[in-house]
Amino acid sequence: MKITSLLIIGASLIVVPITAQNTQRQAPAGFDVANTGIPHGKIDSIQYPSKTVGVTRKALIYTPPGFKKGNKYPVLYLLHGIGGDEKEWYKNGTPQIILDNLYAQGKLTPMIVVLPNGRAMKDDRATGNIMAKDKVEAFATFEKDLLNDLIPYVEKKLPVKKDRDNRAIAGLSMGGGQTLNFGLGNIDKFAWVGGFSSAPNTKEPQLLLPNPQKAKELKLLWISCGDADGLMPFSKRTHDYLVQNKVPHIFYIEPGGHDFKVWKNDLYIFSQLIFKPVDKTSFSDFTVLGLPAETNIRNAQYPQIMPNGKAIFRVKAPEAQKVQIDLGKKYDLTKDSDGVWKTTTDSLSEGFHYYSMVIDNVPVADPSSKTFYGMGRYASGIEVPFAGDGYYAMKDVPHGDIRIQNFFSKVTNSWRRVFIYTPPGYDKNTADSYPVLYILHGGGEDESGWAMQGKTNLIMDNLIAEGKAKPMIVVMPDANIGPAGFGSFGARNLQMFDRELKESVIPFAEANFRIKKDAANRALAGLSMGGIYTPAYGRSELRDVFFLGRIQFGLDPAVASGSSR
Repeated sequence: MKITSLLIIGASLIVVPITAQNTQRQAPAGFDVANTGIPHGKIDSIQYPSKTVGVTRKALIYTPPGFKKGNKYPVLYLLHGIGGDEKEWYKNGTPQIILDNLYAQGKLTPMIVVLPNGRAMKDDRATGNIMAKDKVEAFATFEKDLLNDLIPYVEKKLPVKKDRDNRAIAGLSMGGGQTLNFGLGNIDKFAWVGGFSSAPNTKEPQLLLPNPQKAKELKLLWISCGDADGLMPFSKRTHDYLVQNKVPHIFYIEPGGHDFKVWKNDLYIFSQLIFKPVDKTSFSDFTVLGLPAETNIRNAQYPQIMPNGKAIFRVKAPEAQKVQIDLGKKYDLTKDSDGVWKTTTDSLSEGFHYYSMVIDNVPVADPSSKTFYGMGRYASGIEVPFAGDGYYAMKDVPHGDIRIQNFFSKVTNSWRRVFIYTPPGYDKNTADSYPVLYILHGGGEDESGWAMQGKTNLIMDNLIAEGKAKPMIVVMPDANIGPAGFGSFGARNLQMFDRELKESVIPFAEANFRIKKDAANRALAGLSMGGIYTPAYGRSELRDVFFLGRIQFGLDPAVASGSSR
């Protein structure tokens, strides 16, 4: 049934299709306040025989304003949390009020809402120890009760549409975990799935969706959580897995914790999206907040990265006259009454970005961000995640070490610093020697760049664990050398670094680490400025010393594994 809203302009009648794209991103004030001047739906109680549990079970049913038995309606199954029962939503979430108000505004497709008891056991009351093993297990048992008993009963006794396109499931907390487990495990039964603040009962993503491509058959996959909710990691890990596998979904991050203020807002928005045409290309723009960037200092909530790659910045500077964020492009921040400056950027390209906060024309580091040596000075940095970034994620694999060493340079007649990666097992396998990769940083960076910004240790750990790279030592020297000091660049500097590498860096590394000393086991690579330096060595006296590789923006796994040799 196609739902329309009507606008009367003069004597003309214009029919406007209701679509999900008209949905507000956050519930307005009063959305959950009863309005006596509008038509109301009805809440009834039903009892259905459960072969799964062996008893007659209870559920609540909401029918919309103007309900007619002669019509056929889609159905939303709305699940409660671990401490609730079939009345939890009714008592605390007031879905009947929220939905009545939305119907009065012409924002919903008429639907029936079923509020079951998700604790499928004979004594299904939320009494005693609600965390007892049998009560927790009963939430998993509910999948059979739902599919084999409740849905068939509803479809036999109520005027509902019986195909998957007209069947939705959503739930909060424990019910959010049930929703994802049951909905994604039965995509042939549900086309609309919404997990609100899903709890630890949510299966790990690989078990939840062993075939991620199957989820693309869903009309809508919704995952939401309050930004202050301690259960956020369970929603985020599912979101990350979906991103890695390019599964369209809405990851909605909202202000709040683990409570009905959040879940009411979720119901308000989710109910407007279901049983309507949806534009999946708009999903990444749907959220109102992002997640703290992994480059933030501990407990800093900003900067945040939104699912669409936009970044939200905030800083408190009540006395400042002008504040900007400089990411290569400058963004003006606006000040609120509390002296907090805010802005949201355009979508940023994937990966790591240096940036500065510019306060009254003075570039400074963002106090909420970690600092990194780049641009010839210490600056803030922000990491924008992307679908293919798993290769430098921290994983449960054997880990190597980053070691910071000081050596005396005969070329500069001074002490210099070098970062050295040793592979997993280096300190245990003392009889083994290793090939070595010397890798050079970019312009404006130093010897810390590949270790800190480049995450060399994580890349190598993961490649070695996957059997894609041989265990090796990686040496990260400082290529800033010459009379002009840091950031200098040119033929003279290249000549000096030739000597530095040959006379100081290589001898130091080979004297202090178990490194194979022949050219076949020695490689050189670099990014940007280091990428220019690298092929230059092919024309220098070092041309017979290295296998050469040139990197534009990151550590190429093909170079690390030797597969290009």
